[in-house]
Amino acid sequence: MANGTIAFDTLQTSGQITGTAKSVDTDYVVNGSAKAWVYGDSTAALEDSFNISTGTDNGTGDYTYTLSNAFVSGANQCQINSARAGSGVFRCAIVNNDRITSSVLAVFLENTSSTLVDERHNVSSDGVLA
Repeated sequence: MANGTIAFDTLQTSGQITGTAKSVDTDYVVNGSAKAWVYGDSTAALEDSFNISTGTDNGTGDYTYTLSNAFVSGANQCQINSARAGSGVFRCAIVNNDRITSSVLAVFLENTSSTLVDERHNVSSDGVLA
């Protein structure tokens, strides 16, 4: 079976989606949406994810997620992290620059005392996929 090409500039719903966003420019889909995201629990188990194959708990507050489809090697990617507040204490999710690569999202979770802590967290990344 041969594969072909479909070319289009805008995606539009057939009426099954409610709300105001009924169409989207394909440039936005390619360039403006997250290319990977994960909602991980305190042990790096995947609660929900997109383009993530596995999660690894490297120790207290230190997580690594492997991408199913890597970013272009050497290209800039933007990793955005957030953490769930637990027990009324603010949590801060930051990029682990020592371990982030074109195929890995890496994150530390810290409390307000800059101490690594285990907590549920969200990570997303934008960039150019290989």
